[in-house]
Amino acid sequence: MDLVGIGIDVVEVSRILSSMEEFGDKFLARIFTERERGYCERQKRPEMHYAARFAAKEAISKAFGTGIGREVGWLDMEILKKPSGEPEVQLRGAAATKAKEKKVSQVMVSLTHSKEYAAANAVIIAG
Repeated sequence: MDLVGIGIDVVEVSRILSSMEEFGDKFLARIFTERERGYCERQKRPEMHYAARFAAKEAISKAFGTGIGREVGWLDMEILKKPSGEPEVQLRGAAATKAKEKKVSQVMVSLTHSKEYAAANAVIIAG
């Protein structure tokens, strides 16, 4: 097994909340999949869960060495939750293509959030 990359990101929850209030569904649909939105909206403080997923997508894109942009987009990564509570990453589109090119066998993320901040780290393994 080889390490493809490690990424980390921290987001202010208030920044995500401001974007939600200012741009509404347009912002959410541009960044989060339908299943992510469904999960977050069922939570007591949706903005905290959106912020954690935002940070996870940034961390994954950094672990790929691309950042968010032309090579990997927001909707190319989906952060779901396993029954155990562990986050699960599903790649599609450009991210899935990038993973295939790099022979990725595992994408792992860890999420955390408080009232003020959300953070995530990602590790991508090949082999």
